Amino acid sequence: MSVQAATAETGADSQLWDRLLTLHTHVESRLATTMQRRHGLGLSEYRALSFLAEAAKGELRMQELADKLGLNQSSVTRLVGRLDTAELACRDLCPDDRRGVYTVLTEAGRTRYRQARTTYDDTVTAALDDLAATDPSIATLLTAIRTPHSGPR
Repeated sequence: MSVQAATAETGADSQLWDRLLTLHTHVESRLATTMQRRHGLGLSEYRALSFLAEAAKGELRMQELADKLGLNQSSVTRLVGRLDTAELACRDLCPDDRRGVYTVLTEAGRTRYRQARTTYDDTVTAALDDLAATDPSIATLLTAIRTPHSGPR
């Protein structure tokens, strides 16, 4: 491949990446507004509830939750503090390692997550569909992403 062809390909990838970031920003903004307004949850709070709801026994070590959320330890500590204050989750010491702390989903947290999940799913779909309706390249991208593929990935 020539240097010129490689540069053109890289430029195309950069443009695609920029479009994906625009798509991501649009969806995240809409989600943030909708989730806060309807359920009183920020996106990180909702996603923490989601990860906890999907975890075995509804609990994760704080560091594991931080990794899943892409947050540092300090940020996840504050996040879990907010969930604890709202009685959506609580902290529990690891029985095998007293230095380890778990975040545990409460029944109120599980209920709030179930209530918010439909809103989250519907908002993502609506935001993507709205963008696809105004931008044919986004429509093509979404069709490709939404189309099931057979074989190894």
